[in-house]
Amino acid sequence: MSGEFSPSQTLNSFSGSAEPSRLRILVAEDNKPDRMILCALLQKLGHEVFEVFDGTAAVDQFHEVDPDIVLLDAMMPELDGLSAARQIKSMAGERLVPVIFLTALTDPKELARCLEAGGDDFLIKPFNRVILDAKLNALDRMRRLHQALAEQVDQVRQKNEQMLAEQKTARRVFDNIAHTGSLDSPNIRYHASPMSVFNGDVLFAATRPGGGSLVFLGDFTGHGLPAAIGAMPVAEIFYGMVGQGFGAAAILREINAKLRRILPVGMFCCGAMLETDSRQGLVRAWNGGLPDAWLLRGSGERVAIPSRNLPLGVQNAENFSTSMVVFQVTPGDHVLLMTDGFPESANEQGELLGESGVRQVLAGLSSPSDAFDALMHRVREFTGQPEAADDLTLCCVAIPELEQARPSARKPPDAEPIGPADWQCVYEIRERTLSEFNPLPLLLHICMEVPGLRSRSGEVYTLLSELYNNALEHGVLALSSDWKSSPRGFALYYEERQRRLSDTDGHFIRFSLSHESRDPGGRLRVICEDSGAGFDFAEHSARASKTRSIPGSSYAGRGLELLRRMATHFHVHGEGNRVEIVYDWQPGREDDD
Repeated sequence: MSGEFSPSQTLNSFSGSAEPSRLRILVAEDNKPDRMILCALLQKLGHEVFEVFDGTAAVDQFHEVDPDIVLLDAMMPELDGLSAARQIKSMAGERLVPVIFLTALTDPKELARCLEAGGDDFLIKPFNRVILDAKLNALDRMRRLHQALAEQVDQVRQKNEQMLAEQKTARRVFDNIAHTGSLDSPNIRYHASPMSVFNGDVLFAATRPGGGSLVFLGDFTGHGLPAAIGAMPVAEIFYGMVGQGFGAAAILREINAKLRRILPVGMFCCGAMLETDSRQGLVRAWNGGLPDAWLLRGSGERVAIPSRNLPLGVQNAENFSTSMVVFQVTPGDHVLLMTDGFPESANEQGELLGESGVRQVLAGLSSPSDAFDALMHRVREFTGQPEAADDLTLCCVAIPELEQARPSARKPPDAEPIGPADWQCVYEIRERTLSEFNPLPLLLHICMEVPGLRSRSGEVYTLLSELYNNALEHGVLALSSDWKSSPRGFALYYEERQRRLSDTDGHFIRFSLSHESRDPGGRLRVICEDSGAGFDFAEHSARASKTRSIPGSSYAGRGLELLRRMATHFHVHGEGNRVEIVYDWQPGREDDD
């Protein structure tokens, strides 16, 4: 069906038609004189008349004649008009075929029986031409109005079926994008209960190239195709940027900019982003418009992560904040994310579960690992329904053991693209750019152009990120890892990091990369230099090793150990401002760690 459909089109076209219709009229009258008079009147009025002698004949001829209106004598032998009317109405189905009873009866009860049998009006004998014409015109208008309404209902049904088909297509396309991540990871549990084919909730998860994961939970305004319009580009941005090595802040900025461009005024996406790094023992969280997220520690501590930002797609790039709260975590801690369908779940009395209900469930947990099942049990118990009545998405992310956070090898594709094998380049970022730009995705992209090296993308990203973070935090910003030895020091470390990033004038970080092919793989050499004052690597490594030997100690110093373990050669030049690594690789080899 092409063009726009307006529900009033059919009725408007009907109401504008004032010309009387030429009707097909079936007359059933056992009295021959009455029948002859009536048929003559109808023919003079311009109608096509079909006459039968009794109710049985009227029923038999109904489908063959296909009348617009039926006139039945109420009292006929064999099958009276009342019984014939019931059968005719049943045979007509959803089509309205008005039935006029021909009668000399005046008893109200008898007339009521005619209406109960399916009659639409009466025609009292003897027949009056003016009354007959008026009643036929009135019933014809009612018949045509019913027909117009039926056609409108059919059009609405067709439009609805078309809309549902489009939503199902959008859902299939969306699922192909959204399920390419790591939602099936053993440390992630989630539940979604949509109201429609495509509801407004979205949930994405992906493994970072250097280990750890990114999880995004969103709740769009609206359902169906309007929600899909925003959800599908968000999924593509999320998975595409994670694969290229971008962090949560950069992904959030891109999603916000995209939604602000494409969404109409009044439509936005409440969202929460979770970035985990089990190797460093970090969780970074951003909440923009969703209910409180929760960090559940194995010690029993419950830390709320409230919304501190506006939803995505509302603010322009200049005012949009990607500031994230940072927590130190240990394996076994859990993080909960939820959409507002959870606290807004209602019971039979219309009372809401509320965030107080969520807090009550969390307060009664014996272990963080019980949180997901406890919350799902509570909402089902509270609503009295096996499934939630509103859009409800709940996601629980467990912090895995350190061994599960290591980068793993990816099997190389059957045919690697042609690319440069022997090259060198220098890339330097300076001053304000140090606080505004993350060079790691670009550096990773340069390295991944080497044929065969893509199978080691996780390890290469880890090497680059450790070098860069070490140069930025300990070189340019002169932060001490010793601060991370206590929870208070950990918080101060990241507060001070943010403060010092605002003053990077005169500083730089320079990467010198080179690659040479070696059968069957190659050698990647990376030199990272910074403009900081430098520090004693040997003393720092000794302190870090001593600290790590203590159970439950901090994650400080793990980066240097990882660089030594992964690199073929690792060397610190001068005062610690110049670090050089050599990484020898072979395509498709398994991790030796």
